[in-house]
Amino acid sequence: MPAPLTEERDRLDRAALLDAAERLFYERGIQAVGMDEVRTASALPLKRIYRFFPAKEELVVAMLRRRDQRWRDDLAAFVERVSDPCERVLAVFDWLAEWFVEPGFRGCAWINAHGELGSSSEAVLAEVRSHKRAFHDQLAEWVRATGVAVVEPVFLLFEGAVVTAGVSGDPAPARHARAAVAELLGTP
Repeated sequence: MPAPLTEERDRLDRAALLDAAERLFYERGIQAVGMDEVRTASALPLKRIYRFFPAKEELVVAMLRRRDQRWRDDLAAFVERVSDPCERVLAVFDWLAEWFVEPGFRGCAWINAHGELGSSSEAVLAEVRSHKRAFHDQLAEWVRATGVAVVEPVFLLFEGAVVTAGVSGDPAPARHARAAVAELLGTP
């Protein structure tokens, strides 16, 4: 008889499932990855996976939600080491430069998900929009602290740099966007 499932086992299995799904979906695309591949990568039976997430769409939303929190926390930890408000905003683009050269960088997970499922999944579209709003609000707080009213251009430069780097495979857009933001902020 199998051991009873505990809350800790549920937490560990759910984390393993989300780790596997995130890695596979980000590397290869959501639609290109079947649930059998997720099962194999997570080492969980399909029945257990479907207890956590009755539909693949729910797994995608949970994966994006968890990635959002980790992604924004990592960015904040990097940026908030800097005390000067202008340098803090520029640090956002330094963080991008580091992210763009990480092995396996494939652009923005939310833009990728939107491209694949945004027109057919209200739940995925809502999660993508939630991430973009939360990031916009986070960035706006840092930009407003500079006293320069350039939130929207800085946001668009960030988003453009991510998409361009993801498509081109070249990390240079982080440097170019940083230089443009420095000009907007009036910093040398």
